[in-house]
Amino acid sequence: MTPETIIAIIGAIIVTITIVVIIVKFGVRRAPLKPRKRKFQTQWRELQKFCKEKETWPTALQKADNLLDKAMIKRGIKGKTMGERLVSSQRIFTDNDKVWYGHKLSRKVSEDPEIKLKETEVKDALVGIRQGLKDLGAL
Repeated sequence: MTPETIIAIIGAIIVTITIVVIIVKFGVRRAPLKPRKRKFQTQWRELQKFCKEKETWPTALQKADNLLDKAMIKRGIKGKTMGERLVSSQRIFTDNDKVWYGHKLSRKVSEDPEIKLKETEVKDALVGIRQGLKDLGAL
């Protein structure tokens, strides 16, 4: 064998290995993780206890919002903040507007703890977040 042939064979092997590595790296996607339903169901039942009294509604909203964020992280939804993750997961949610409503109300409550909440607002927000959790497979 001539030196040129050996160099050509080594070059072909290197190119083949590089192509295989690129295909494996970008072609095979990791399946998203499914949140453990039992854990999320237990946490949802715990936060529902805060819905009984008007004074604890803000806590219920914040806990629900945090639970939704945990579920999105568990599913592997990309984004640095919860808002970015909500944008990334728009197509997953059956009612994206209600999920956003719940998140925005939770943020509003965390920024102004003295805010007066109406029962319908809290119910709509929690229903939206709960549906989002169902859509993510957490409930």
